Amino acid sequence: MKGPPRCRRKRWTVKLSKTFDYSLNYAELNLRKDPSIYRVGRGEQGVLSVEPYKSEILPFWRFKNVAQATVSAAAISRLFRRYLSQRDFVGMDMARKFLQMGYTRARRYANHPGGKKYSKSGTILPYHLDQEKASAAEVFYRAWKRVEANGDYQQMKAAHRDKYG
Repeated sequence: MKGPPRCRRKRWTVKLSKTFDYSLNYAELNLRKDPSIYRVGRGEQGVLSVEPYKSEILPFWRFKNVAQATVSAAAISRLFRRYLSQRDFVGMDMARKFLQMGYTRARRYANHPGGKKYSKSGTILPYHLDQEKASAAEVFYRAWKRVEANGDYQQMKAAHRDKYG
């Protein structure tokens, strides 16, 4: 059997799907027991779906102000390190996604009161900076980039993508 098709011009190889599969019933799946189902996807895809991680991490996720963001980012970072010590890539990636989502949601609320970016007609609402929320976003940003840069995480991510897509 031949391997995956190759593109002669750009020298890339077609691999398994890297797209997060939203058609799966994650509430009934345990990705700790079967990590082969998990796809990293892009950005925060699946962050509020994948169990048992959603239930383990979500209670710690808070971004209302700097104090809450600091406690939250530290707790989620500890979970990341726990998953790392267990060599649990899916848990590590889910913790990374929660940190990333902390940043993006805090930024949304920092830029738009009430977190609403669009009007009912679809136009972008006026920008208004809330410095407290912007500072909370910065807390999550630093924690997110710290875990994302972890060498073991990077190696496990590459291995997971190579093996499962």
